[in-house]
Amino acid sequence: MVQAIINITEHSNRILNIIKARYGLNDKSKAIDMMAQEYEKNVLQLELRPEYVKKALKIDKERSIYVGNTKNLRKMCENVFPRNKTKAT
Repeated sequence: MVQAIINITEHSNRILNIIKARYGLNDKSKAIDMMAQEYEKNVLQLELRPEYVKKALKIDKERSIYVGNTKNLRKMCENVFPRNKTKAT
């Protein structure tokens, strides 16, 4: 086990206390361990769901539309979604 002296903000301290209370942990060290495990699981080892990968690969195979630049894109969007140019009286 590694021991460390850390400096944290008051807000982070409150978060650790909430985690400690919510999960019935004995001390803040266990709350930090839990946070590290959750971070690893949800951020570091994030894997894409198979259905998302399948959908992304399908979209990748579709024919793309050449836009050129943002000005052309704006024109294309305005043709599809025309603005209502009525004046409010």
